[in-house]
Amino acid sequence: MHLANRSLVTALCSAVALCAALTGCAPQAEEKAPDRAADATASCAPGKLATQASGKLTVGTDKPAYAPWFSDDEPANGKGFESAVAYAVAKELGYDREAVVWQHTPFNSAFAPGAKKFDFDINQVSISEERKKAVAFSSGYYDVRQAVVALKSSKAAQAKSVADLKHVKLGAQVGTTSLDFITDLVKPSEKPAVYQRNDFAKSALKTGQVDAIVVDLPTAFYITGAEVPEAAVVGQFADSPGDPEQFGLVLDKESALTSCVSGAVDALRKDGTLAALEKEWLSDAVDAPVLK
Repeated sequence: MHLANRSLVTALCSAVALCAALTGCAPQAEEKAPDRAADATASCAPGKLATQASGKLTVGTDKPAYAPWFSDDEPANGKGFESAVAYAVAKELGYDREAVVWQHTPFNSAFAPGAKKFDFDINQVSISEERKKAVAFSSGYYDVRQAVVALKSSKAAQAKSVADLKHVKLGAQVGTTSLDFITDLVKPSEKPAVYQRNDFAKSALKTGQVDAIVVDLPTAFYITGAEVPEAAVVGQFADSPGDPEQFGLVLDKESALTSCVSGAVDALRKDGTLAALEKEWLSDAVDAPVLK
């Protein structure tokens, strides 16, 4: 080889070696970005979610489990609006009825800070920004209004407006938006009575310890129709400004299932399942006068 050519080859080899050391001078194949959408789809694969118990879906709710949300205090029987919704969501997620495990979870514990032992909880828990600080919520599965129930013989039974309730003794379950409506909207002159469970609030109503209690509208009609027939639904509160109050499924704040569960709820709303279940189980919750 000619000396000049040999020098040229040597120089080229040196340049190639230098390029290799610097990770290569030639254009490199572009690294493919992770497909997060595909990962999300895979994580929601039917029946394959990272649940509390492999192959099972653990659903929390309180006890007693009240009608019309449940029937016969037995969430697992599929009867009542929320029991039916829970099984519909489970099916959408790929879990048959036998794979659903019910767990007793007190109402306030469902949205209290801390790790959860359920995959989701269903118990008439209204979605709120304050509660979102401690837990995650699915999309809303039911639009709800709060209502006033009073004994027919009570002065509260004559109320036509929010102002008419200011000077009556009101009661509600602790931690509920029902209690929030009393304190934030009615602002009664007398401090409201607060109860650990709606059962206690209904007993107080029956015995005249309170003039009226505040509950969600379907519960109000069930109370007056089946439990306290001497009471009547006085009226319902108007929707709050902005988005309507909605019940949502409660999940652990860091739950990886939230988007999957919300997707299931959205699908059930879109295909008419939620509307059909509402008609089946809550049809008795007819309209009531609006207290303005």
